[in-house]
Amino acid sequence: MAAEEPAEEPPEELAHAEVLELFQAALARLVQDPLLCDLPPQVTAEEIGSQVALEYGQAMTVRVCKADGETVPVVVVQNASVLELKKALRRHIQLRQARQGGVQHLSW
Repeated sequence: MAAEEPAEEPPEELAHAEVLELFQAALARLVQDPLLCDLPPQVTAEEIGSQVALEYGQAMTVRVCKADGETVPVVVVQNASVLELKKALRRHIQLRQARQGGVQHLSW
């Protein structure tokens, strides 16, 4: 006579908003780490990856000087092409605009 195995519990289902909230809470805990403390509170996974790559020497910070005198720090991998730099700059500006509540659409 075989022992009955306990029935497996169905996985807990969460709404998208709940998963997003859990993910943001986990990212907020990560940002408290001294290695990542320079990142903004609403950090993205890409920004965390870039910061870790910087610490391991796999990426570099390129400071782009705009015509109005503002300097924009952009993180790219060590062997990045000009196209990759342009894409990273675009992502950086779009994230900054979204966080500051500025214009959401820019003509590039």
